[in-house]
Amino acid sequence: MSLIVQKFGGTSVANAECINAVADMVAKTHRQGDATVVVLSAMSGETNRLLALAREVNEQAPAREIDMLVSTGEQVTIALLAMALDERGISARSYTGGQVNILTDNIHGKARILEIDSARINKDLGAKRVVVVAGFQGIDREGDITTLGRGGSDITAVALAAALKADECRIYTDVDGVYTADPRIVPEAQRLEIITFEEMLELSSLGAKVLQTRSVEFAGKYRVPLRVLSTFKEGPGTLISYEEPVMEQPLISGIAGQTDDAKLTIRGIPDKPGIAHTVLAAIADTQINVDMIIQNVGADGTTDLTFTLSRHDLPQARAELDRLAAELGASEVIGDEHVAKISVVGVGMRSHSGVASTMFKSLAAEGINIQMISTSEIKISVVVEDKYLELAIRTLHKAFGLGDTMCSEDSTTDQE
Repeated sequence: MSLIVQKFGGTSVANAECINAVADMVAKTHRQGDATVVVLSAMSGETNRLLALAREVNEQAPAREIDMLVSTGEQVTIALLAMALDERGISARSYTGGQVNILTDNIHGKARILEIDSARINKDLGAKRVVVVAGFQGIDREGDITTLGRGGSDITAVALAAALKADECRIYTDVDGVYTADPRIVPEAQRLEIITFEEMLELSSLGAKVLQTRSVEFAGKYRVPLRVLSTFKEGPGTLISYEEPVMEQPLISGIAGQTDDAKLTIRGIPDKPGIAHTVLAAIADTQINVDMIIQNVGADGTTDLTFTLSRHDLPQARAELDRLAAELGASEVIGDEHVAKISVVGVGMRSHSGVASTMFKSLAAEGINIQMISTSEIKISVVVEDKYLELAIRTLHKAFGLGDTMCSEDSTTDQE
């Protein structure tokens, strides 16, 4: 007998019809003899609806009360699924995060899981019950409800799979796997049969929205086998594992792009030791994360420092740099929201040269100017003008032959 954790996202439980369909899928797994734990999100759009209600009564509502409010969305879906399973003759119990003691820190809205007490779940599994757990939420040491941030149900599923030593954690969504690129942009994109944790982590953090980035980190840390599948279409999905798929790993596994970044530059600051630390420490003190960083040294004893950050954080970071520029005697601060980050990812880059050359040549042939470059062992990212996002992705997908890889032939399902 295997222990399987199944997670279903908001589109999978969007209404009663969808919940009944999920119940049929869970029932099938349970009747095959597998011990089954199910993690659910709130109905599609429900969290946004609740947040809108909160804004109507208080634009600056306390974070604790926001968590109290939005955590109710999952309580609806878990109860309905347990009812649907009961209708099918399957014993099931639904639990909130607090009821199964998913203990978190007290950072409301983006809490991190500290530990899970699996005793209650194991007792139910021993009684052959299906356990249905609310995703996205936990409880802190004071007994207050906390939430894990957007996509937190993925984290809940992976954390439960790790705590229960599950054989596999299956993430069901409205896509049937991980693709070489977003099929909405590249129609010939291929579904990958298998991808490594390293590659998936890079792709998730770089714009591929199939899995929440923290959930991939968690799965990699605790070696939880992950599989991405579609709720609406049968198929093997994509397995995310430490095992590399073939002896000769494809050079590039996937291409990701995102337009929610911005670029910020402080120009004409004195070129002296510690200046980069002064600037970036000021940004860090505002709890803003930066990504790509470039420092250019001029001939006049000054330097320019450029970095990327979330577009949402640009106004706050810009204000901080404007203040700092006056202190340091910088000439100006320039913000740019019209940028996109394009990344190619693949563990095959470790043993092959020429990836950067191919990437830069292909983009240049299309007249796409590269503004910034960042590299790691298995990734190359560039910043370009945002209007070139889709063209760049299609160009690179073709340049690296990803439409002809040994992936699934089925690439018609839209990617989130």
